[in-house]
Amino acid sequence: MLTDKKILLIIGGGIAAFRSLDLMRRLRERGASVTPVLTPAAEHFVTPLSVSALAASKVYRDLFDLTDEAEMGHIELSRAADLIVVCPATANLMARMAQGLANDLATTLLLATDTPVMIVPAMNVRMWQHPATQRNLATLTGDGIAVVGPVNGAMACGEFGPGRLTEVPDIIGAIDAHFSDGPLKGRHALVTSGPTHEPIDPVRYIANRSSGTQGTAIAAALRDLGARVTFVTGPADTSPPAGIDVVQVETAQQMLNAVTAALPADVAVMAAAVADWRVENAGDRKMKKDGSATAPALTFAENPDILATVSKAATRPKLVVGFAAETDDVIANATAKRLRKGCDWIVANDVSPGTGIMGGTENAVTLITDTGAEDWPRLTKTETARRLADRIARHLT
Repeated sequence: MLTDKKILLIIGGGIAAFRSLDLMRRLRERGASVTPVLTPAAEHFVTPLSVSALAASKVYRDLFDLTDEAEMGHIELSRAADLIVVCPATANLMARMAQGLANDLATTLLLATDTPVMIVPAMNVRMWQHPATQRNLATLTGDGIAVVGPVNGAMACGEFGPGRLTEVPDIIGAIDAHFSDGPLKGRHALVTSGPTHEPIDPVRYIANRSSGTQGTAIAAALRDLGARVTFVTGPADTSPPAGIDVVQVETAQQMLNAVTAALPADVAVMAAAVADWRVENAGDRKMKKDGSATAPALTFAENPDILATVSKAATRPKLVVGFAAETDDVIANATAKRLRKGCDWIVANDVSPGTGIMGGTENAVTLITDTGAEDWPRLTKTETARRLADRIARHLT
């Protein structure tokens, strides 16, 4: 499958760098050519001579090497590959990628390329779980970068947990999958995300604390499995993923119109936190205090039920997935909601104060179907999205 594929391998500066040597050997066994790039920190763990021997290729190290620039400039080098693999992707390298820095050869190549990029993170467990790393991860996946791992295991520092480099055969498998058709190729996925903003007047609105992180991650995960994704998003904190069709809306009514226009679809994942109510008598001018100490009277009207509308549509998707953010009796309320709305699955979570889920980087969900409730462990929202996308792929194929 990898015959004649060109891999640009960027080796980051972590103890896991030594496993990139085995990765190069196995890639070449499968017919790929490998062009290695060493970061300055990587040279503390592997030598240019060993990397060059196993890659059977010149090693690129310095952004300002006149000989390298004369033979093949860094712009051409960044675009000559079929896939760029960053292994290991350290916390520092991920941070620089997320910020768009270009202060060495590796990051300059990554910023100057339009070639697909895959990162294989490896770092201390606390570094991996740090909110900054998780924010950077969300940014990178939103930019369309594929992520492989990390996995749980013992680390050189003596700690145990998520952060260990994925085993080399599994990395090879992910690279194989990149060059093959994903299980959702030819399928259309519709995903909603973020909050809605319901105007009170031109400067005020009713909203909720949803950041849009989970819906964004789901859209990216479905895209990575080969689906064509239509992403309808409210005013979220998280930027939409690359490589999908994005429709930005503000109100629940606008979201309903966009969702209806996007049908038919094979699967609809309704992850948006839609406001239940809107202000019926919203003003067209800013409401001001008049000195009477009398608050303006707001009249509320119920917003359209987007999930129920999609579930009952004539062009109903084969699979409709709703979300239930609850603060009490989570399973009971979510189970009742699945039946009331007419959807196939409900992803339920507890968003009561103290969980850190609403607006946070992690989620702990229960998947409710017609066969019962399945508790999932607390995971990053990116990992939750991948797990849900895999279940959707298995259901549809």
